Amino acid sequence: MTQPRATHRPTTVDPLLAAVHGGIRLIELGQPFFTGMPCSPNHPGFRMTLARRHGDLVRPDGGSAANEIIVTGGHVGTHIDALSHVSQHGTLHGGVDAQEAQRGGKFTTHGAEHLPGLLCRGVLLDIAAAHETATLPGGYEITVADLETAARQARIEVAAGDVALIRTGWSRLFDQPDAYLGKQTGVPGVGVAAAQWLAARGVVATGSDTTAYECIPPGAGHSVLPVHRILLVESGIYIIEHLALEELAASGLHEFTFLLAPLRIVGGTGSPIRPLAAVSR
Repeated sequence: MTQPRATHRPTTVDPLLAAVHGGIRLIELGQPFFTGMPCSPNHPGFRMTLARRHGDLVRPDGGSAANEIIVTGGHVGTHIDALSHVSQHGTLHGGVDAQEAQRGGKFTTHGAEHLPGLLCRGVLLDIAAAHETATLPGGYEITVADLETAARQARIEVAAGDVALIRTGWSRLFDQPDAYLGKQTGVPGVGVAAAQWLAARGVVATGSDTTAYECIPPGAGHSVLPVHRILLVESGIYIIEHLALEELAASGLHEFTFLLAPLRIVGGTGSPIRPLAAVSR
């Protein structure tokens, strides 16, 4: 009896897998989470403590385990805003009634469980470098001209589907909570016209190394946030806050693969994240 001849099919290697095998360097874009970290007064702060310590319970074989309890708001530390986070005149993005959507202690529409995982092109717009300074002054409003200058210096064009990261240098103050939160000075950030410029280019998300992304003038607090309205409500563009962009800026990279995986918090308005920039070694 003749045996059928074995068929040898060529192995198809996924290009992304091939790139990973070639060596990938990951650059941290998020801040560490710790008790006492800077936090907007509008949100409950991050707290962590050990709920059980080694030795509290010892198994018959001598083993022991420790674990912790974590309490935090959804907009503390490096995080991404869901589209349920901000409303304007009672409506969320897409004209969704905010009151109806938030019944029952959670959002039934635009909740954080619908935040996308992102694997896309990231671009760094280094506004501080464009001004030849390590840190922009408190309360400085980033303009369209600033974005265009940073893009031109980086030799990139912001395009649809990108994640645009805005560096102000402000994360250099992260270990000084009062200075970082700009209680006296205000905080630099994107202005209305600059937000409209980003929205017109179709970015999927944009983030910065500050507490509120947009410009906070001295003494203004977070009383009015027009950029959040433009991005979240009008444009459906996600906002990332409290980024750590110093290592990325020091690397000289302005174009990279951006990775992000939010927690699927059902009905939430945001999620803590650990974003990464992936580049070839």
